[in-house]
Amino acid sequence: MGLIKILYIDPGTGGMLFTLVFGLFSVLVFSFRTLFMRMKFSGGGGKNARHDEKKNLLVIYAESKRYWNIFKPLLDEFEKREQKITYLTGSKDDPVFKEKYQYITPEFLGDGNKVFSKLNLLYASVVLTTTPSLDVFQWKRSKNVDCYIYISHNPNDITMYRMFGIDHYDALILSGKYQEEQARQLEKLRNYKPKDIALCGLPFMDEMKKRLDASGEVPPHEKTVLLAPTWGESGLLSKYGEKFIDALISTGYKIILRPHPQSFTTEKELMDRLMAKYKDNEKFSWNRDNDNFEVLRQSDVLISDFSGVIFDYALVFDKPIIYTDTKVDMSPFDAFWLKEEPWTFKILPKIGLELNDDNISDVKEIIDKCTDDPVFAQGRKEAREETWVHMGEGTKRSVDFVIKKYEEAVAMKKKKRVAVAAKNQTPKLFKKEGKK
Repeated sequence: MGLIKILYIDPGTGGMLFTLVFGLFSVLVFSFRTLFMRMKFSGGGGKNARHDEKKNLLVIYAESKRYWNIFKPLLDEFEKREQKITYLTGSKDDPVFKEKYQYITPEFLGDGNKVFSKLNLLYASVVLTTTPSLDVFQWKRSKNVDCYIYISHNPNDITMYRMFGIDHYDALILSGKYQEEQARQLEKLRNYKPKDIALCGLPFMDEMKKRLDASGEVPPHEKTVLLAPTWGESGLLSKYGEKFIDALISTGYKIILRPHPQSFTTEKELMDRLMAKYKDNEKFSWNRDNDNFEVLRQSDVLISDFSGVIFDYALVFDKPIIYTDTKVDMSPFDAFWLKEEPWTFKILPKIGLELNDDNISDVKEIIDKCTDDPVFAQGRKEAREETWVHMGEGTKRSVDFVIKKYEEAVAMKKKKRVAVAAKNQTPKLFKKEGKK
């Protein structure tokens, strides 16, 4: 029994150890792969490297086309300022290829590990991305990149990424003071050099708000409930499935079900079963539009879990939300290190009501309370003030910061070149003096 106690590892520590072991294994695998690619690259001649160094001075990396709404406002601003950008995307059909930019050069990175092979050998002064976990798994810092900047794509905790999600960036573009405080706490805990952090706001939300203001009033309609869960075992559909959909249909309200796109890949069997059972009709419909703007605009209340859409809905569209049980295992996330409740979970009760096993049969009453009680409108106002700074100025401020970091990187390169040139000239001067 004593031995069992000695060998016991609590679930939180076990989760951390698993993450660290898995990360170490991934590092070894991809280090060998990167080494191979570097040898292959070197064998191809230094001309390609020098060419890339000149071409890719300021790079934006988009993991997929899903992040087009994050980067389009920034690209439009860079274009307006005539700033050359190389836009690297993981999607062959990324909307960027349909744009007629003059200063933005889009490039498809390829499939699978080709993406990381290219990123890990990238030449750039600055790389801007919204993808976490740089230098944790497959994606490694390139020694030929001077500055990596992370820009937030959600107005909530930056500690809700898997461990070390933002640790290895040089700079962060954030939208709330509490996010900066979280980043500083992690730096102290892990003894990292302080990052350059800019509170710029949320460019994509600014654009969504402009679009909403220009769209006019929604025509009179019956009360409409949007069910938009995230994917995975902890997602709403996986936890409640048919039981919850049946409860929603029984309210008599119009129901729109919009699953996360990843559900149709990761949870195909579940999606196939639900789509076979629940067909489109006057009271129930499926939504798989690429752009979720209209479905958010035309619905009256949102039911979700921990999907980022809840903040789009509450903060931009100023509408009530219902969220599911937030008891999430925090051990794999950076938030676990801070030993405090994440901002997201503290703000949720102020902007909506929780749905759980005990009250799922009362979903109609919950919907009615959310839509009628003014206390939630006040909560949304509070959340907006805490997590959406500089409303309407996000794009300009973000681009200003990126260009500042770019100019710093270019100036540093020039300084190093001058120093190297001076060092190389020193022996020649002494040699000439000796002959005299």
